[in-house]
Amino acid sequence: MLAVAEINYIRHEANHKGCSYSEITKRMNRDPRTVKKYAEMEDFSASKVKQKRKAKVMDPVKHILDQWLKEDLTKKKKYRRTAKRMFEMLKEQFGFTGSDRSVRLYVSKRKKELLEESESAALPLEAKPATAQVDFGEAPFIYKGEHMNLPFLVLSFPYSNAAYVQVMPSQNRECFLEGLKRMFHYMGRVPSVFCK
Repeated sequence: MLAVAEINYIRHEANHKGCSYSEITKRMNRDPRTVKKYAEMEDFSASKVKQKRKAKVMDPVKHILDQWLKEDLTKKKKYRRTAKRMFEMLKEQFGFTGSDRSVRLYVSKRKKELLEESESAALPLEAKPATAQVDFGEAPFIYKGEHMNLPFLVLSFPYSNAAYVQVMPSQNRECFLEGLKRMFHYMGRVPSVFCK
């Protein structure tokens, strides 16, 4: 168990000055897990009931973080901002004086809430038998030993998850009609309904 002065020092450096746990570990010559434990500990009583307190320093920037999180939900995972990056951006762009930890906690909590909201807002997809969807796409192929991106036409059946694909030289009306003709000939029939 650390002395109260050491605990207060760890908490002050980590939560108010924004020092990393590794920096504090080197300065104090303590185990990194110990530093992390005391920096993140909310309540020091034996009952271990978490203390709930509002971070007033976060109030002015919550709407900014919410906006960034909503923007990031539309991006691929590797292009999303981390909580650390958001903290740095807040300091640089808005003169944020709070700690890294308060930003991390808020971002973590809001990410979960936003994901739950988006999952509950999703509508189940319903597909009817004998309906088809058609679209062009582009994918990498090896043709005569050469790597190239080629367009293809795909005819999919959402009800059965079946699909037919025809590689085409271009994405134009002639290729669209020729591709459909080839697929219908191969299938031996034409779908009764096409979805938008």
